[in-house]
Amino acid sequence: MLRIFAFILLTTLSAAGQALAQEPEGMSRQRALADLQQKDAQTRAGACAVLAELGTPADLPQLMAALYDPDARVRQAAETAIWQVWGRSGDQAADRLFERGLTQMQRRELPAAIETFSQVIVMKPDFTEGWNKRATVYFLLGDDELSLKDCAEVLKRNPRHFGVLSGYGQIYVRKGDLERALDYYRRALTVNPNMEGVRNSIVLIEKILVERRPKLI
Repeated sequence: MLRIFAFILLTTLSAAGQALAQEPEGMSRQRALADLQQKDAQTRAGACAVLAELGTPADLPQLMAALYDPDARVRQAAETAIWQVWGRSGDQAADRLFERGLTQMQRRELPAAIETFSQVIVMKPDFTEGWNKRATVYFLLGDDELSLKDCAEVLKRNPRHFGVLSGYGQIYVRKGDLERALDYYRRALTVNPNMEGVRNSIVLIEKILVERRPKLI
């Protein structure tokens, strides 16, 4: 059933995106931004699909707002678009290097990925995802302190980066600081209420913290 729903959603977003992509690029983007305000959920989801391809950082406030859309398809499409926009540095050479780093991550070539993302950071220090992905690799390597340093660099540039806020939570869980982890998880969920894994972690941590409290006689 889930596969059927996913196929229908992908088909809907693809068709909407292709229809808008037939127009000049600037017009497509402007129309997509306008379509985010339409009553029809399919239209809003299609607009997010277009912004995933053509969107710029200036469009992020509208996409962030769409994370609270009443329709689940729109919320998912908005989250996808946000990650796509975040993943474009605006420099072709840096983007190619960034993609290489992602491939290295997928292949578990983690030291090589660290080196690649470090090069991206040198080239484009204000490109948030360079820092974010290096933080992720450090986390995978078990180096929480270096991961935390890179997470801090991300939040300097993008305080609403729900991925990094969630990442902070994961790091502090591993460090055993559940209260601080809970704070970051709550912050992440405030920005993006669709993170079910984060929501489940909050419930679990709250339960553990209640059980740890001294019992009053």
